[in-house]
Amino acid sequence: MELRDIEIFLTLAEELHFGRTAERLRVSQARVSQSIKQQERRIGGALFERTSRSVRLTPLGERLRTRLDVGYGEIMAGLDEASATARGQVGTLTVGTFDAQAQEIASVLDLFRQRHPQCELRMREILPSDPFGGLRSGRLDVGVIWLPVREPDLAVGPELFTEPLVLAVAPDHPLAGRGQVEMEDLGDYPVVYPDGPVPDYVWEAHTPSVTPAGRPVRLGAAVATLAEAFTAISAGGVISPVGSYSAVSRVRRDITFLPIVDGPVLRYAPVWRRTGVTPLVRAFVRAAADAPARTDDADRPRNSDHAS
Repeated sequence: MELRDIEIFLTLAEELHFGRTAERLRVSQARVSQSIKQQERRIGGALFERTSRSVRLTPLGERLRTRLDVGYGEIMAGLDEASATARGQVGTLTVGTFDAQAQEIASVLDLFRQRHPQCELRMREILPSDPFGGLRSGRLDVGVIWLPVREPDLAVGPELFTEPLVLAVAPDHPLAGRGQVEMEDLGDYPVVYPDGPVPDYVWEAHTPSVTPAGRPVRLGAAVATLAEAFTAISAGGVISPVGSYSAVSRVRRDITFLPIVDGPVLRYAPVWRRTGVTPLVRAFVRAAADAPARTDDADRPRNSDHAS
């Protein structure tokens, strides 16, 4: 299969429309149809189901897309990297992280800067209450977001780091005197919830809607930012799991952070718009895959740490 045919197949798999695929790739619709038919003959099975009203992938087509997507991305990333090295990549790449988590991807940022010294790298904050808004508006090129991400318009790269959660409570809260807590304790007190368009399945990975025993977790104050969450928690009316890296970066007299012995661990990866892939985005994803993992575990907070 020629590289151009792979590109046609993957674009049609995304657009599910022959006309839009042809327009996007600047080829004729007949060229798209011819390429798909040739590949189906070569493979010996239908890749797409076509009707007068719709186009969709067959199970065979879905499997092929999954395999080719990775390989095509690797090929294009290699070509982009070679081209950028030869002429010096210029431009601006805007990367978003939650709170102060840019330090968690320091090795990725360093490698990207080494490979593309003429590129300006800008960092912006992502709000947990609206993790995808910056990407979809074009304010961000890449966002480092906790998984899972199941948005059809967004692509997900390699896992970069993980983060355990701790429970934030007011110092005079009934839980504050404990050395540690369990997820079941969330069923006894109201928790903060996001005032924004974060999908339910994304927030569920952070704060489950039910306890391990199946009790509902009651919703308390709606917050849009971490600062708003801490303000509500310090007042004593609500509690909330928070990222341990955010907790360890703050010393607050009005908040106590408790390890959660059976708490979730958030997994973070780069995310970008499928229609917003640029050479710089590919270069960043390549740096994410190539950068060495952090080894300074002693500096990282763990579930057994207690800060207040």
